[in-house]
Amino acid sequence: MAAKTESPRRRGGRPQWVRGLPPIAGRDARILILGSMPGVASIRAAAYYAHPRNHFWPILAALYGIDLRLSYADRVARLIRARVAVWDVLGQCARDGSLDAAIELESAVANDLGKFLRAHRAIQRIAFKGALARQHFRRQWETAVLAVRPTLQLLALPSTSP
Repeated sequence: MAAKTESPRRRGGRPQWVRGLPPIAGRDARILILGSMPGVASIRAAAYYAHPRNHFWPILAALYGIDLRLSYADRVARLIRARVAVWDVLGQCARDGSLDAAIELESAVANDLGKFLRAHRAIQRIAFKGALARQHFRRQWETAVLAVRPTLQLLALPSTSP
């Protein structure tokens, strides 16, 4: 499913309404890596972490032995086999460009992480890729999720963005 978006900037510099990407996840995923919202390059490519200077894929390649020369679809398949899921806390927002700081927070619409976690019961850890992802999860989902899954580990990671 390709995400729809306009160019990153309208005349007058007003933020664009952007929609995220569907999750990468197998039914038996054990780790969920949550970002905030895909950048412009990723939305245009309909591929997570498509910006050539983003460090996400090189880091995952080192951790899981994924060959970076593989196609995006093959890298995704390797992540699923490694039981790693990838998604974002936000599903839609108004933003000018790719930076988290440019997200108009009052426009942010969260993805349904509760539903996702009910469908992926093997997830034991959520790793937040950046402060904004952790902040939105804390605000919208943490209390309810931890009430149902008190042993879920929440890990803070640095952003992999350039």
